[in-house]
Amino acid sequence: MKSLSYLKDYKLQAILAPFFKLLEASFELFIPLVVADIIDNGINNKGGISYIVTRCLLLVLLAVVGLVSSITAQYFAAKTATGASTKLRSALFRKIQSLSFKQIDDIGSATLITRMTSDVTQIQTGINMFLRLLLRSPFIVIGATIMAFYVDVKGALVFAVAVPLLALIVFVVMYITIPMFKSVQNKLDGVLLKTKENVKGVRVIRAFTREEKETKEFNLENERLLKLQSAVSKISSVMNPATFVVINIGIIALIYVGALRVETGVITQGAVVALYNYMSQILVELIKLANLIITETKAIASKHRVDSILTLEEYKKPKGIDKETDGYITFENVSLSYNNNSEYSLKDISFSVNKGETVGIIGGTGSGKTSLINLICGFYEPTEGNIFVNNKNILNFTDDELNSEISVVMQRAAMFRGTIRENIFFGSVNTNEDNIMKALEIAQAKEIIDKKSSGLDESVLEQGKNLSGGQKQRLSIARALARNTPILILDDSFSALDYKTDKSLRTALENDNQNNNQDRTTFIISQRTSTIEHCNKIIVLDEGMIEGIGSHSELLKSCQTYKEIYASCNREVSR
Repeated sequence: MKSLSYLKDYKLQAILAPFFKLLEASFELFIPLVVADIIDNGINNKGGISYIVTRCLLLVLLAVVGLVSSITAQYFAAKTATGASTKLRSALFRKIQSLSFKQIDDIGSATLITRMTSDVTQIQTGINMFLRLLLRSPFIVIGATIMAFYVDVKGALVFAVAVPLLALIVFVVMYITIPMFKSVQNKLDGVLLKTKENVKGVRVIRAFTREEKETKEFNLENERLLKLQSAVSKISSVMNPATFVVINIGIIALIYVGALRVETGVITQGAVVALYNYMSQILVELIKLANLIITETKAIASKHRVDSILTLEEYKKPKGIDKETDGYITFENVSLSYNNNSEYSLKDISFSVNKGETVGIIGGTGSGKTSLINLICGFYEPTEGNIFVNNKNILNFTDDELNSEISVVMQRAAMFRGTIRENIFFGSVNTNEDNIMKALEIAQAKEIIDKKSSGLDESVLEQGKNLSGGQKQRLSIARALARNTPILILDDSFSALDYKTDKSLRTALENDNQNNNQDRTTFIISQRTSTIEHCNKIIVLDEGMIEGIGSHSELLKSCQTYKEIYASCNREVSR
């Protein structure tokens, strides 16, 4: 569905807005004739004060009716523009929510934000201006030209030359600037991306004293945007002076021809004033039209960008072949490369996990731990190989089925603005208060609630800014536990916890698995060996490949990478 299709719910308003604008314009076209009548019959022919007052009252009446028509048109135009853009923004948000992780990676989050904000606003402004001026301005220009011919044919020949010249200027500027405005929006994406990266990574940037370098890179992106905007502005700025020159030359010619014809008695002084007023009306409307074209040019460029997202085909997950496997979760020669890159993040991964097992995944930074979890969650499809969950190929699961099977706590604990209760209930359908309190106890988060004056109803700021890193992690774990799904994934979710809390949480989780959730399969990703040494099975990753699989004691004997990680962790503890 294209962006302008959301106007269909505002058909009546979209018709009434230009109708009242045309009504206003019609009254405006009669004003020069009334002024001419005042000069010719009220002043020159000495029609008297009463005649002049009567005609002045008529001018006031035309102005009042025009004002009411204008305000009515503004109301309907604004209602159409804001209503349609609201629905468009909602549809765009829903579309973005439906995109796969791969599609979001391909498009980029920065450009999606720009299209949700700046581009939709440009479309809204474009719709508003379109309804108010697109018909009115040409109507005034054409109407004033026709009225000028009605007043005096020979004098109006000036209009016949000036108007086509003005139209040519407007068309040429529009033809050049439309593609340039699209490029401006694309450059804006780059500036937004750089801004987003700096805001999100401000602590890391300061920790490594990279402020100066990041400032230079941002200024470089900003300069590129500035140069392109300046180029577009220079071309667009030609329009106003060019139209002024043509109009003023036309006015000079009009006054010259009019003066000669008044002197010979062909037309009256009032007729010359009327012709001048019509030329002035054309000047004003063409200036408005020039600005309208600039606005519409930006809106058209933004419309194409928004349409490119709305018309994206729904991502269809490929189908796989189900088969009987030995384990509950089985990886068979699985490889993964992001965005079809030649380098693999994971290569030839094969292992099986039985139902109810606790599996530890460990490895250095960039070893592929999170990529492995992304595959289990179905965020990405394997580039090669197959993954089976309970004998069903993971490609054959719907998103809803996977969501009901898996609870995951990501590396970065995510908290939302609201209350602690709302955050714990997030994603849960059948969770009750008892389940929440139990989940909080297992996650060692009950003490957080006990210390808050409002308990579960304590407010949480955006991104959990009023909570520490450890508190956010524990509450995120409680949220996952409250869902009580068959598969629980904890992706480096203990990193902000001290060793005592880490141990207490692991013990409580192990007891819950043994006593209440024997069938729950748990994956724990960590960089600490102490966090996963109790696991039934540990998978050691290095540069996207499996270096070893076994228990803690087995790996200490057989896997050099695991031994090095274990020794490093012990040195850290001893400090």
